[in-house]
Amino acid sequence: MQHKVKLTVIDKKLYTELQNQYCLNPNSGSCPMYNIGDEFLFERYAGKDDFWTMGKGNQCSEAWDAINRYIYTGLQGGSIMREWMKDEKVMIACCSDGTRPVIFKIERIDYKAVYIKGIKSDKCREKIKNELIKIDFVTNVKFRKEDGFDEFAEVYVDNDVKDEVIESCIKSLNDYSVINIE
Repeated sequence: MQHKVKLTVIDKKLYTELQNQYCLNPNSGSCPMYNIGDEFLFERYAGKDDFWTMGKGNQCSEAWDAINRYIYTGLQGGSIMREWMKDEKVMIACCSDGTRPVIFKIERIDYKAVYIKGIKSDKCREKIKNELIKIDFVTNVKFRKEDGFDEFAEVYVDNDVKDEVIESCIKSLNDYSVINIE
């Protein structure tokens, strides 16, 4: 099973009374780095390691300090916040700027990378997707190709789906075979 982490800015706060009282520039306003609705997708797969390339150095250090442990945990497939949040794959966190905090939703997204032999067209992809989406706990199927890697299907799941179930589903279409599932 592979994992991605989706980071979404869900709110921004501004405490003008605190800025007036404590900040050198009392009119500095809300955080200029993020906007409500901004989304960032972190991934560690197929030669990518967004934890290092999109994280520290490219984001606000106050925010990164507050959220990086949840992102790292999610990328490893761990529970982001067990027994605190309704879904242990989700965490709500904010940066530590006391006058203009940004609130983030951090979500672990689980999927299986399925390498399939015999895909020749969009029609093939659609046929495979339509069959895979019928499997319990499969929520979506996307196809992609990374430099140096064969095309593969990302089979998104709510719960773990046994590799044998995915392989059997694809074999039932007769024109395709599974090379590998990661």
